[in-house]
Amino acid sequence: MATSLDVLDTKGNKAGSVDLPAEVFDVQTNIPLIHQVVVAQQAAARQGTHKTKGRGEVSGSGSKPFKQKGTGRARQGSVRMPQHIGGGVVHGPVPRDYAQRTPKKMIAAALRGSLSDRARGGRIHVVETFAVADERLTKNAAEYLSKVVQSKNVLIVLERGDDVSLRAVRNIPSVHVLSYDQLNAYDVLVSDDIVFTKGAFDGFVAGPASGKSVKAAASSAEATEEVSA
Repeated sequence: MATSLDVLDTKGNKAGSVDLPAEVFDVQTNIPLIHQVVVAQQAAARQGTHKTKGRGEVSGSGSKPFKQKGTGRARQGSVRMPQHIGGGVVHGPVPRDYAQRTPKKMIAAALRGSLSDRARGGRIHVVETFAVADERLTKNAAEYLSKVVQSKNVLIVLERGDDVSLRAVRNIPSVHVLSYDQLNAYDVLVSDDIVFTKGAFDGFVAGPASGKSVKAAASSAEATEEVSA
């Protein structure tokens, strides 16, 4: 695997290079671990607001629809019972919290493993910026992006405060945009290529390099779990 990546300028030419720390971009990919973390992240995103009415909640009389004996029919106690049309639902879903507790070290390890997989496949790229023009930001950014990658689904990682780049790429249909502190295993895995801006790459790498990888990698999934809770 390459230990460095070229940084492309707004013309698509090499404008420098960045190093790929082995502890972040060249670790063993633990598939069961990644699967557990991704399932937990998807579960935490569920609203859990589904609800059906039981026999005590549906409208209808509580009296017997007909007498107990002498009709030749099966005895019935209420029209609100499940076997009747409009009756209650048996064991139906009720509002619940689907969030799973996932250790932050597992979340960080899953992110490193997924990034390492993309790095070994040559699917991580670094550019200076997506603010490639003063007019028609999105059109010019889409044309520039097509020169950098040719894949269908692209994850673009920006630094917070890079509003011009965000405006340029947020409406491209094939693009998903995150700030570097929101980067997570799920979004990496569902994307074919990951494109960092130079500032976002430096900011992301500075976390693991300074021992803050757990906090940086866990921020997105942790925020989702807090919303669900």
